[in-house]
Amino acid sequence: MEDTPDRHRRLLLSAGLAGLGALALPKLSLAEPPRSRLVLLGTAGGPTPKALRAAPSGALIVDGLVYVIDCGNGVARQLALAGIALDKIANVFITHQHSDHTADYGNLLWLAWAGSLAHPVDTWGPPPLSRMTRLFLEMNDADIRTRIADEGRPPLAPLIRPHELTHAGPVMHDARVKVTAALIQHPPVAPAFAYRFDCPDRSIVFSGDTRPSASLVELARGADVLVHEVMYLPALDKILAAESQAARLREHLLASHTTTEQVGRIATEAGVKTLVLNHFVPGGDPSLTDDIWRNAVAKHYKGRIVVGRDLMEL
Repeated sequence: MEDTPDRHRRLLLSAGLAGLGALALPKLSLAEPPRSRLVLLGTAGGPTPKALRAAPSGALIVDGLVYVIDCGNGVARQLALAGIALDKIANVFITHQHSDHTADYGNLLWLAWAGSLAHPVDTWGPPPLSRMTRLFLEMNDADIRTRIADEGRPPLAPLIRPHELTHAGPVMHDARVKVTAALIQHPPVAPAFAYRFDCPDRSIVFSGDTRPSASLVELARGADVLVHEVMYLPALDKILAAESQAARLREHLLASHTTTEQVGRIATEAGVKTLVLNHFVPGGDPSLTDDIWRNAVAKHYKGRIVVGRDLMEL
């Protein structure tokens, strides 16, 4: 016999229990599917391509619409590998102006348009986002004009609507998500942002690149998921050995990023339910197992820890 809420209500009515109302109805096992999907597209840190992990990018899919966070090299292909349709992109968010987060900003939208993207996409991020958009369209004008004439595609320029952010606070709010930004510290790049997405079923925060920042802790307060960059100090010497400017790079990494210990403390202070490690530095060393990353953070955070991987869905 079919087990439905209506059948349960009829049984209650026949037993004279209707006065108990909806609270008396037994909970059914027919849970609604989650409205949001979180996909880690690329989890490496730094601008140089790596065999182990793709460049930084993530996707949040809510009711079928796609919100892209950062556009590292190869983001369009990572979306394809994840089975996410490019023509479902609704918004793109850039955390800061570093090439590992912006290298394929224009390419993503250009390639989506070369497929079947025909609706406007709003893009959000720090200056010079508008100038970047304009110059990208100018640089690729020959191809764009050819495809409009030869393939009947709509003009691309009106489909990309950049919005430059300079301050913390509300970013956008549609029928599915509310997005809030916090100014974080990632010297020498400024402004740099972390984003919080309040979805119908959960809240998800992306740290962007940052050193420990009180503003990020407040943004992530009580969040269901915090996706946070992470750096493993004991492995730095190995990657620095191949750098001609090792001293300057070490100085930048220590001043601008967050160690495993600090990540754990941030997640604890913010009271997040799940901590997802992302933007790994170093991100190309296969000797750094998931257990090494997890154990280094778990000393300082007792909640659920997820060691991110490319194309992982949560």
